[in-house]
Amino acid sequence: MRYIISSALASLALSAATFSTPALAEVPRVVTDIPPVHSLVAQVMGDLGTPELLLEPGASEHDFQLRPSQAAGLADADLVVWIGPELTPWLTRALEGLEGGTRLALLASAGTELRDYAAGTGAQDHGDHGHGDDHGHGDGHAHGDDHADDHGHGDDHAHDHGHDHGHSHEGTDPHAWLDPANAAHWAGVIAAELSALDPANAATYAANAQAAAAAIAATDAELAALLAPVRDRPAIVFHDAYGYFAAHYGLTLAGAIAAGDATAPGAARLAALRDETAPVCVFPEAQHDTRLAEQLAEATGARLGAPLDPVGSSLVAGPALYGDLMRALASALAGCLAG
Repeated sequence: MRYIISSALASLALSAATFSTPALAEVPRVVTDIPPVHSLVAQVMGDLGTPELLLEPGASEHDFQLRPSQAAGLADADLVVWIGPELTPWLTRALEGLEGGTRLALLASAGTELRDYAAGTGAQDHGDHGHGDDHGHGDGHAHGDDHADDHGHGDDHAHDHGHDHGHSHEGTDPHAWLDPANAAHWAGVIAAELSALDPANAATYAANAQAAAAAIAATDAELAALLAPVRDRPAIVFHDAYGYFAAHYGLTLAGAIAAGDATAPGAARLAALRDETAPVCVFPEAQHDTRLAEQLAEATGARLGAPLDPVGSSLVAGPALYGDLMRALASALAGCLAG
């Protein structure tokens, strides 16, 4: 099974004492966008500090409006760790208006395994669909006013409104945390960024990142064993968010009900799923109406699975959330597909 330990983490562990950047008076103040990222940062920071999570329970990662207190907290952050504008475009305008601080866009960090959205959500191709190395670490984070220039999303997502009206399901799939190899790699990337800001605690960040990677590896092995018996049993999911998870574990996704989070499926799409697929299970999704999944399950004779929660919106935020999220997804899929 492919598994990557971040080169950034390895080099950090060897040279933690060599940083020459002046230490901050306090541990860096860190703000994160979504629960899985918050979980990874919390694991790397450990007892040194607690990152702030912007996305509130039950809110959509694609369409969120910052509260004034959150916007103020963002302005005071030493480091903002986020997936990138591909997933949380509402954060782009907020960041563009800020001066100073460091931005770490994980999707653009070197070494991240990327894949494009698969046609029809199918996961028949289990290979890699791109590599973060094409972006370079310099594109993954920026300092001061230059951080948003490369993305070209600023004008489309006004901070006055704090939300955007759709999430494109073309090009690079941003749900990359659902590949545990990316999560383990990002722990090292986060540790390197924190160590650059806080060299006095670099050894602690490195040790915590190594522990996080080991925990992710153990969870990965557990889930691989759980999902192996159901790899060839087709499933339909609510929307195209599970390509990384399916590719990593070799699962068979037959399609998605909705083309995107803000796109209501038409009658033709539902008819095609009914007539052209033979799913074992149909899975609704947390925060979305279950009626379409129920109707499709009835029309195809498939079982209705438990709602999937790819971003952990229904879980308790904190260091344990990433492992809990991955186990919940695997348990829901295996529980229905094996039945």
